[in-house]
Amino acid sequence: MNLKKAGFSTRAIHAGERTEETGSVTTPIFQTAPFEFKNAAHAARVMGGKEKGYIYSRGLNPTTEVLEEKIANLEYGEAALAQTTGMAAISAAVFSKIKANDHVIADEVLYGNTYDLFVDLKNFGVNVSFIDTTYPENVENAFMKNTKLVFFETPANPTMKLTDIHAVSDIAHDRNAEVFVDNTFMTPYFQQPLLHSADVVVHSATKYLNGHGDTLGGLIISNSEFIKKARHTSKNVGGAISPFNSWLILRGMKTLPIRMDRHNENAMAVAKFLKMNERIDKVIYPGLADNPQYDLARKQMSGFGGMIAFTLKEKADVSVFLDSLKLCTLAVSLGETATLIQHPATMTHAVVPKEERIRYGITDELIRLSVGIEDVSDIIGDLEQALDKTG
Repeated sequence: MNLKKAGFSTRAIHAGERTEETGSVTTPIFQTAPFEFKNAAHAARVMGGKEKGYIYSRGLNPTTEVLEEKIANLEYGEAALAQTTGMAAISAAVFSKIKANDHVIADEVLYGNTYDLFVDLKNFGVNVSFIDTTYPENVENAFMKNTKLVFFETPANPTMKLTDIHAVSDIAHDRNAEVFVDNTFMTPYFQQPLLHSADVVVHSATKYLNGHGDTLGGLIISNSEFIKKARHTSKNVGGAISPFNSWLILRGMKTLPIRMDRHNENAMAVAKFLKMNERIDKVIYPGLADNPQYDLARKQMSGFGGMIAFTLKEKADVSVFLDSLKLCTLAVSLGETATLIQHPATMTHAVVPKEERIRYGITDELIRLSVGIEDVSDIIGDLEQALDKTG
């Protein structure tokens, strides 16, 4: 069967999988560091790059290779590279593209550690401009002669604002720069940035792709040439994912479509509930028709995902609300079966200086909610009883 023409669910289950000599139906865990060569001549060919083969799991591992082929298929990329974490994937991708004296344009709203990474790049002679990529004209105006990279998340963590992938990619390509998109929130089920002209996609596979909150992982997807560079970077830096973690993510990805449908359905119901609650000041969810970026969401996304941002009217109510929750878990991750909730200003984005954080919309009243796949009436009931404790 030609999997390139198959539906998403079929590809999520079968892409990359291969017949194993033992007849194992599921991909085995090749939990090994080195691999045995057939003979000295074989070793010379493989080590010399004249023949493909497995040498050492820091470079290539059969279990991880299946994961890489599967995500490349789902994101419509030529190749992929798996890493220990999402941050390892972002670092390997960025380090494979830029060097000292280059200029990077990054969206001003990023996951806290991603933001911190770009701040640290300045220590290595890389000039970084943080701007609001929501407006393509801002990207155009930020370009310099040495700009090599534009990086953003869409939706952005945690404010849920969107960036027009195609519009920004056109601007960057006209100036010989590349566009990297963090697609963690949407997954390839709801959004495929490469089909909107982006050059590289990164994921924290810890989140929706794995979906069960029990492992760490990161993924880079692009053309074969870029992934070859990133693999070289990874081997030198040492960011290879373990075979067991690759296997856990592979297992999770097989149920990605049905989980994402449920996340999406539940999040829409929760967003509508929050909008009607008198203690909520603002709800930001791309699927709400009154969201100012609703049309863009419909253009580049096939669903709206499970992430919601909302603000309480009173700062003093934040801790009362969070401490009153009984079902929703106070934790900094996202994208797993359970509903997780957190306060970006004091948790995931505490590394961002306060004045900048507030200017970017990450206020003290903002809460990020990762809607799980529990019965939605139970999620709403828990949020409602906790909101009733405030005020």
